[in-house]
Amino acid sequence: MPKNTAIKPVVMCGGSGTRLWPLSRKAFPKQFIPLYQGKSLFELTIERISGFGEVLAVSGDDYRFFVQEISEKSGVDVTQILEPSGRDTAPAMTLAAAFPGNDDDLLLFCPADHFIPDGDKFGAMVSKAADLAVDGWIVTFGVQPNGPSTAYGYIETGDQIRGDANKSVRFHEKPDLAKALEFLSSGKFLWNSGIFLIKRCVLLDALKQFEPGIYTPCVSAIANAKQDGKFWRPGEEFNHATAKSIDYAVMEQASNIAVVPFSGTWSDVGSWDAMFALSDTDADNCGKLGVIENIHLVDSANTLVHASDRRFILTIGTKDLVIVDTPDALMVSAIDQVETIKKVVSEMADAGRAEVLEHRRVARPWGSYDSIDHSDRFQVKRITVKPGARLSLQKHHHRAEHWIVVKGSAFVTRDDETFLLTENQSTYIPVGAVHRMENPGMIPLELIEVQSGSYLGEDDIERFDDEYGRKTNDQMGGL
Repeated sequence: MPKNTAIKPVVMCGGSGTRLWPLSRKAFPKQFIPLYQGKSLFELTIERISGFGEVLAVSGDDYRFFVQEISEKSGVDVTQILEPSGRDTAPAMTLAAAFPGNDDDLLLFCPADHFIPDGDKFGAMVSKAADLAVDGWIVTFGVQPNGPSTAYGYIETGDQIRGDANKSVRFHEKPDLAKALEFLSSGKFLWNSGIFLIKRCVLLDALKQFEPGIYTPCVSAIANAKQDGKFWRPGEEFNHATAKSIDYAVMEQASNIAVVPFSGTWSDVGSWDAMFALSDTDADNCGKLGVIENIHLVDSANTLVHASDRRFILTIGTKDLVIVDTPDALMVSAIDQVETIKKVVSEMADAGRAEVLEHRRVARPWGSYDSIDHSDRFQVKRITVKPGARLSLQKHHHRAEHWIVVKGSAFVTRDDETFLLTENQSTYIPVGAVHRMENPGMIPLELIEVQSGSYLGEDDIERFDDEYGRKTNDQMGGL
């Protein structure tokens, strides 16, 4: 790589991961779930690319605290651009390209939800491809297929550029099985990894040429962005950008696309089939994920089981099944039917099933809460507050709350009074009372909250002060 050429890693944090339901939900997508050896795919991604320099993440309000918490845990410095709305990959990448930096910087775009265990091989591949990017090529990395997959898009390769890099002929959408077999047998097709290495000015020039409806509002949105610590909030102009993938916006129109093959292990972990491949299987091809000590398989074959910490799972004589248990939902599917889960989840969303959106346990910037029980007039939650953290100063118009401390201590604000609660003590928050809960201690605060009232929705909240930048009825919901 030429001297004075910097590679700037950019992580794309979008995607809902509906094909991994019920483990992945809209409010807690797969990239933030600890799927592999206690680490999330996002954590593995930033660890893999942080050696190139400070990481820039394109995220959104819904996910900003997941990104922040995981980056702090891993010790990787991450700056976030928060999209005002989801507009697909081309506008997201345009925001990153328009972000302040040198025109000759090489931007390494990586999805947050890919599994690449060999970080050294990945880094060597990127460094080797840097010369192509410096010369003005838009470099994409294609994965050598190990079978006729219908789960991935494909890149058709053409004439050699130099070394093992070839020109791109065309990007193809996910094929049916017959077409996938045809692609595989030709030897000219690679899986589309969605990873790109592009000189900043080359990408901006391509977008300006091919997609002015993306380029102009995104560049303007960055010019009018407001900084809040490590968060950058683009201007509302971004909402006028054409929603389009980078493949359609640039890759299928530009003539300077170089394809570099990557022979290492790669998966977008986009299905339970892919999760099966990540699990350690026994002699009967049975895999265990999650809390594996809660799983016992008897005379079972070709079965994948994911267990939560809530239940013990016993299978007897099962075959060709995927079983996924979470505290509020259980999925049992034939292995050859798991790809239909995306359609089923969409139908459940249309029917208003809350399980599509959130887990029973919901993460918040100050900690988490677990919805233990509920009815039309009451709701019980177990709340955990991190040491030194506090909730917003708020009030509710339709519900009262009872708080019982079971571990640690809580400093409570209730209208004009403040007081400390310790273990086995409780208090009452009337309807309309302005209140706040905070943890002044060195250990997590755990309490049981009992809500009662005519309306228990998370949007029944009026905030007066919030150190996390949340507003009344924002996407982070209540608490």
